[in-house]
Amino acid sequence: QVQLVESGGGSVQAGGSLRLSCAASGATYRYTCMGWFRQPPGKEREGVASIYTSGGVTYYADSVKGRFTIALDNAKNTLYLQLNSLKPEDTAMYYCAAGGLGACRYGQRPDQSLYNYWGQGTQVTVSS
Repeated sequence: QVQLVESGGGSVQAGGSLRLSCAASGATYRYTCMGWFRQPPGKEREGVASIYTSGGVTYYADSVKGRFTIALDNAKNTLYLQLNSLKPEDTAMYYCAAGGLGACRYGQRPDQSLYNYWGQGTQVTVSS
């Protein structure tokens, strides 16, 4: 089994920054792709960014391009999401997830059904 634990969320003012972390443990060999998703209040969960475990970034949502950066430290089995220039519309529960074949697709929104493992989420709140 695979366990994913997010941390780093919090409350910030618009324009601020946060770094989210996702610590993976267990059978990490079972997946080849990791991603960040978010669910704003009252809305559906959406893909934010994805990356191959080999290091290649495959996707950023248009709404976060140039502001968010996904990165992976395989030595620490930890996925990161650097959030800069935060806006109130970035307020959401942020989840990390891991998946296998097909979960990472260059330039394409991640298919959540292909992500087998999910963390519990970390809340990000941005005030204006």
